[in-house]
Amino acid sequence: MSEFMSCMQEVETLIRARYPVIYLVTFEESKTDRVLARIAGGRNKKSYGWSFTQGIHPLIGAADGSKSRTSATKDPLAALDQVMASNEAAIFVFKDLHPFLTKTNFAVVRKLREVIYALKNTYKTLIVVSPVLELPTELEKDVAVLHLPLPSAQEFSELLDRISAEVKDNPNVKVRLEGGARERMLDAALGLTLGEAENVFARAIVADGVLDGNDVSAILDEKRQIIGKSGLLEYYEAKEQFGDVGGLENLKAWLGKRAHAFSSKARAFGLPAPRGILLLGVQGCGKSLSAKAVARQWQLPLLRFDVGRMFGSLVGSSEENMRKAIQVAESVAPAILWVDEIDKAFAGVADSGASDAGTSSSVFGTFLTWLSEKRSSVFVMATANNVSHLPPELLRKGRLDEIFFVDLPNRSEREEIFRIHVRKRGRSPDKFDVARLAASSSGFSGAEIEEAVISALYDAFHENRDITTEGVLTSLAETVPLSRTMQEEIDRLREWAGARARRASPQDDSLNGASSERKLEV
Repeated sequence: MSEFMSCMQEVETLIRARYPVIYLVTFEESKTDRVLARIAGGRNKKSYGWSFTQGIHPLIGAADGSKSRTSATKDPLAALDQVMASNEAAIFVFKDLHPFLTKTNFAVVRKLREVIYALKNTYKTLIVVSPVLELPTELEKDVAVLHLPLPSAQEFSELLDRISAEVKDNPNVKVRLEGGARERMLDAALGLTLGEAENVFARAIVADGVLDGNDVSAILDEKRQIIGKSGLLEYYEAKEQFGDVGGLENLKAWLGKRAHAFSSKARAFGLPAPRGILLLGVQGCGKSLSAKAVARQWQLPLLRFDVGRMFGSLVGSSEENMRKAIQVAESVAPAILWVDEIDKAFAGVADSGASDAGTSSSVFGTFLTWLSEKRSSVFVMATANNVSHLPPELLRKGRLDEIFFVDLPNRSEREEIFRIHVRKRGRSPDKFDVARLAASSSGFSGAEIEEAVISALYDAFHENRDITTEGVLTSLAETVPLSRTMQEEIDRLREWAGARARRASPQDDSLNGASSERKLEV
């Protein structure tokens, strides 16, 4: 049984228990209508719908302009009066009543409270169906609220079967979902409504006449549009891949083992969805690049979470923005939520009471609660440079799966990084003495190595020649790496991570080994 149907069974239980008002938060209006009508029929009850444009009408089959509508009940007060006056055993489904449940519409709130009292000892139930939860304080104790889940992979599978049956006789359309293509399609569709999925499948067919595993990108594009509408999260189209990341083999292996962890096969195997990781380490050593690369490897949307956008000018709006951002991320799950430089975002939590009346602390608390309790397939990738700014609550086990320490690259990793950046600039690494370059760049981060290559390119372009090993060596000699200007801070970071974090690079790249290498080469 799908999670949606399990929730609808709970709705039926509430109806049988004579709960007067039930609030269902969902975008799936049509599907919810069909199930509620079936529940009403099974209980020998009538089922009616209401909307501001139609008034009260039969729940199923009333959107065709029939005379079954009652235009006099378009006004919510009149509609609620009719619910109270009705002598039938019935379910009344009010759609999008939430705009009327505000302080400026106190008459509707008051009337709804009277409806609650009137319906308690009857066989009538009022069900509010809305995509957003808007519940005034006056109704919190008397209204049961259920958040209906989005469709499961099984429901998308049934949708694909229906679409395949509809187009099987069309010679201009090919459906190729053999092997793992079907599962990739279903996994990518998770987080969409059935209507959104049907639209994107149809768009994929119209685009090239084929529906296959390559259309996963079309589904991700649909999710990008959903995210863009929120304005709170940024959809990052990841073009980077792990071939662009030098070293960090332990981190790559850990992430590689979880590449299919959000699939239905993983659920059937008993695997829980991975929660997330914290990448802690020196600036410019590949933390953000790894977040982008894993999105490409896992073929999941990458959502950049800018905590600065959460802080609004109105009292309480920051906490609400955080909740909305989390809701948007969960609505397109499975997805990766990339929280870049989380240490800076929540650096002022400890002094929040004095600096911003506790707003930062409240926003951080909302985020922490979600990390601890989340069941959605949202994988959090947080990056940080300064451990002293990290609130200790974030580091507690259970909120994230692992903490990885990303140190400065050692000699073999620097060789790999030089090869990557030389190749990206259209040159063959075989024409460069990468061993010599690696030996001369001890203490350099990956970002500093890239900048040295770019600087050498500028010099070569200015002098009308090609880039050479000697040119890159000159750029390296002119650069003072961060490891020298911030040596004390980096040493403290290494000391902290030695017993508290997992190394992103293999065991032979230990902190002591890295320190020994610096003593020999610097």
